[in-house]
Amino acid sequence: MPAIANPPLKLLEKLCRAVSVSGDENEVRKIVLNEIKDYADETKVDALGNLLVTRCGTERSRSAAAKRLRVMLAAHMDEVGFMLVADDGDGLFEFATIGGIDPRNLVGKQVVVGREHMPGVIGAKPIHLMGGDERQHAISVDSLRIDLGLGGKAKIGDRGTFAPNFRRAGPSLMSKSIDNRIGVATLIELVKSAPSNIDLLAAFTAQEEVGLRGAKVAAHYFHPDLAIAVDATPANDFPMQTEGENTFYNTKLGLGPAIYVANSSTIDDPRLVRFLQETAEKEKIPYQIRQPGGGGTDAGAIQRAVSGVPVVSVSVPHRYTHTAMSLSRMDDWKNTLVLLHTALKGMTPEILKR
Repeated sequence: MPAIANPPLKLLEKLCRAVSVSGDENEVRKIVLNEIKDYADETKVDALGNLLVTRCGTERSRSAAAKRLRVMLAAHMDEVGFMLVADDGDGLFEFATIGGIDPRNLVGKQVVVGREHMPGVIGAKPIHLMGGDERQHAISVDSLRIDLGLGGKAKIGDRGTFAPNFRRAGPSLMSKSIDNRIGVATLIELVKSAPSNIDLLAAFTAQEEVGLRGAKVAAHYFHPDLAIAVDATPANDFPMQTEGENTFYNTKLGLGPAIYVANSSTIDDPRLVRFLQETAEKEKIPYQIRQPGGGGTDAGAIQRAVSGVPVVSVSVPHRYTHTAMSLSRMDDWKNTLVLLHTALKGMTPEILKR
């Protein structure tokens, strides 16, 4: 079993501190390569920037090899962020957002820009100087600037994101880019402790936040029998403003890994959903069903690859998605790792015949 009593916090912190905005996942890819190089039978970086890792099962008899499933696990390396698009002089830069970012969450946020992690802040007109009409409307990205200070150096096309801010607070983890560095850390541990009964095909994917692009390419390369997307999912678990229970949550912190059944890009394979549920219940691992609705994971692209792939998504719930600071529970992460490792150990071709 993986060291589930002590999930790799230092590794997660290192991953969260890296800057890997969609299309430039180099920093995270280097960390992953360094972690898995002694465990992989094969590694490949493809033209899109995916890191593709194969760890073959160790049951070497011809009959055992014939029965081994080719199981693809995908976790995306990229995060939301910004791209500099114009230099206004004096360290001020216009920028465009990359991935789904709400402009209301940007003003006053600390950022880092470029390969050198140049520190800056996102600035806007002070509220004291706004007219009445301006106060009534949401701030647009066009009216914001990244301010690197007088003499701040950057180039058009440089990417940036929220400043690193990882911390642990009791049972909670707080950081930028928990989506999806927590999935990347999980997949690294699964590569290190891969069970012998399957061929584990680990795809650390690129450009998920801008259209699930890397996952489709990775699935064509691996041609798996089935696939699991390992991600972080938003938790809409705030209390209601009126009396009564919040019945509109999709996931809740503290209830364990979230197993998907449907979202805007995928209807998850019912055989795999059932198998994960049965595994969790047999081993008494807490889990929850991610309520159907919007959003999507790499599973949406993998499902449509080659001649079609049975898929399911398993995610760690977190609050404040795509903002400067997200929040997850340590136990949810631990139980996600346990569920996935236990499920992989129990996988046989029969689960696709049911």
